[in-house]
Amino acid sequence: MNRLLKIARSATPGTGVQFREEAYGSQGIRRFLRDVLAIANAAVDGPRYIVTGISYDKKGNKRASTIDREDFSGKPSYQSLVTDYIEPPLRVKYQPVTVDGKRVGVYEIAECKDRPYMMRIDFSEQLRRGDAYVRVDNATVKLGRRQLQEMFEQKFRESVSHESVEVGFPGEIMHKDMRLSTSDLSKMPSAIAAGKLQQMLEIRNKFSNTGSTTVMARLTHARLFGSDRPYEDRNAEELMQEVAEIRNKHQVEDNYFLYEKHVQKIQLIVHNQGDNAIENASLSLVLPNHNSFYVASQLPMLRKEDKWVERGPAARSSYPAVNLKDDSIHVSSTLGELPTDAPVQVFETPLRVCVGNELRGRKLGIRYSLFGSNLRRTIKGKLRLIF
Repeated sequence: MNRLLKIARSATPGTGVQFREEAYGSQGIRRFLRDVLAIANAAVDGPRYIVTGISYDKKGNKRASTIDREDFSGKPSYQSLVTDYIEPPLRVKYQPVTVDGKRVGVYEIAECKDRPYMMRIDFSEQLRRGDAYVRVDNATVKLGRRQLQEMFEQKFRESVSHESVEVGFPGEIMHKDMRLSTSDLSKMPSAIAAGKLQQMLEIRNKFSNTGSTTVMARLTHARLFGSDRPYEDRNAEELMQEVAEIRNKHQVEDNYFLYEKHVQKIQLIVHNQGDNAIENASLSLVLPNHNSFYVASQLPMLRKEDKWVERGPAARSSYPAVNLKDDSIHVSSTLGELPTDAPVQVFETPLRVCVGNELRGRKLGIRYSLFGSNLRRTIKGKLRLIF
């Protein structure tokens, strides 16, 4: 907040800072969108600012006027207006600060590295799709074809070619294939528990007409579960219901089995060999969904002193975002800036998977997409897991 206060109190009007006497409010949306476009397209580095509630007289003296508290309530939502009407995306923060006892508003427009910014759709007859403005010194100028072309050409010169970026598995050299070991999933806690219930169900069905069902069920229960667990007289329907719910009942133990005891860890590397860093980079993966291919959506709980405990917040937040769908598994990771000629690990904590023996000898493909605000185009490719 001290930084915003310093801008409001000490800055002077210029290419990257604009002052306005009144709030925009719901009646000044067209002017607001135009001013944001102009200052976002300005040829300055770093964040830009629009300050409302401050004006200058003819002698250059600054005067503060209080902005109504309602203007900070989210109605109108200035960020939503920017999102709806301006492209590419821009981040705008709007906060009040106090100058000379008066409440003024400061819009902070995040660093704008994806110029030109233009109207995405029509707002009015005076502000149409494709319109763009730029702030020069203390004036707002509408961009023409020549200026837009120059911005696009500069953007292309400063962009990173998809041909100079490589994605793969780590090693002495980058690989497109990765070999993973398989495991016997019949030893999962839920599978073992389900097997025991199936035996109890078979005994009940087998001896249901002999009159010795309860005796045989008790004997089978003692053999399977031991004498420490009391016998419960359950009919076939109750046993079938318990089998259906067994995975949820043993989810914590199963996750530990899959993603700690029999885990296979997957890491990826991105190597930017271009002349410029890749900005605002992120990578997404799409993996096939198979009943013998398990991908952890979060790190498993740990066993400590006969209790299951969660990992710390830092460990949990370091794991990649995993979205499990019916036919595919989506994984995403935010990378930030990718420097030149320095291989970068994609995951802070490697992706955890477990593969059943059913997939032994088979292969699964992974589709990846690498995004970056200064990439000439999204980088797409395929990797392969060999079991």
